[in-house]
Amino acid sequence: MKISFLLHNAYGIGGTITTTFNLAQALAERHEVEIVSALRHREHPNFTLDPRVALTPLVDLRHEKEHPLHLRPARVFPAAEYRHRQYSELTDQRIGEALATTDADVVIGTRPGLNVHLALQAPDHVVRIGQEHLTLDNHSPRLRTALRRAYRRLDALTTVTEADAASYRRKMRLPGVRVEALPNSVPDPALPPADGTAKIVVAAGRLVPVKRYDLLIEAFAPVAAAHPDWQLRIYGKGEEQDRLRQLIQRLGLCDNAFLMGAASPMEAEWVKGSIGATAANFEPFGMTIVEAMRCGLPVVSTDCPYGPGEIIKDGIDGRLVPVGDREAMSAALLELVRDDERRRRMGRTALENARRFGPVPVVEQAERLIEEVTAGRSAARERGSIQHALVSQGFAARDAAYVAASGALRVVRRGRR
Repeated sequence: MKISFLLHNAYGIGGTITTTFNLAQALAERHEVEIVSALRHREHPNFTLDPRVALTPLVDLRHEKEHPLHLRPARVFPAAEYRHRQYSELTDQRIGEALATTDADVVIGTRPGLNVHLALQAPDHVVRIGQEHLTLDNHSPRLRTALRRAYRRLDALTTVTEADAASYRRKMRLPGVRVEALPNSVPDPALPPADGTAKIVVAAGRLVPVKRYDLLIEAFAPVAAAHPDWQLRIYGKGEEQDRLRQLIQRLGLCDNAFLMGAASPMEAEWVKGSIGATAANFEPFGMTIVEAMRCGLPVVSTDCPYGPGEIIKDGIDGRLVPVGDREAMSAALLELVRDDERRRRMGRTALENARRFGPVPVVEQAERLIEEVTAGRSAARERGSIQHALVSQGFAARDAAYVAASGALRVVRRGRR
């Protein structure tokens, strides 16, 4: 079977890119797999891609940014999608052509706007699966309306949490579309897990406001005051970098809190720590939570919608604290910093509990979904063929009866004469 992923920009960074690469590489063990990247802005991807997975860019921004069609707004990609400004008539054209000529059996979209392209432009023989890596509640009413119209033409829709799948089933009215939660996967670790002895708290992700690294730094200040031998290391890059650096200086944490820049892969950095942390206001899944747990770190996280609560078992393999509660975050960190045995025990439990997010169980679920949806499509086509044949036979029988009845009527009329 050939499986094709339609991705926004395989050459950038972010959770959707990471999980798409992970799933594509795992599927490549048994299938022909390709990633079609709508955009490209650099020579090589930030993440290493298995050579068995083909990567095809459609619009190269290094050379086509000023293309006349790229200067016109997209018409297929929905205007309410927040990436709309990055799309154009050129991307409409290239994506449409790629879908029309694909030889894939299954095409998987990876964001709302691309799912719309998939729903509207993929040939009938292609199994169409849309992935949602954000949440329904995160979409504007205008975007929901556009998605409701288009998504009815999908065969299946996956979300990264059960809570979001339930929301789609309840609110979107998508008859005939299978909606199922498919969590993100994280590759099996190649390094020995953390042993819980390092005095380091590790956080990673884009440095953007919603991730609330400012709150994490402020929550770490009491930890550093009570335990000056502990460090906070934050990995990533983004618009908040300068503001966070200033905050670290203002709080006098220059010897304890560090902005480490981006790191890929992150595994080597996770295993240097003993605690993972995230203070996000919103987390559709929590890829870095799983990454940290798979490296043997208990994670202190805000209990934000939707992901952390489905990943972390509070008090067992990590801690969940209220969103925006600096004191609660600080108290949870201090709790693990002060109790070596509990921290190590929770780290071992985190390592074990996170196995469900490994490539094998997630890819088995993905393959089962693909096989069942494909079988359902085949059965529907067969039913359609049978119904068409029966209808055709019905018309033929009715026509024959009409002819016979007409002939009988003419005989009766002749007899009366």
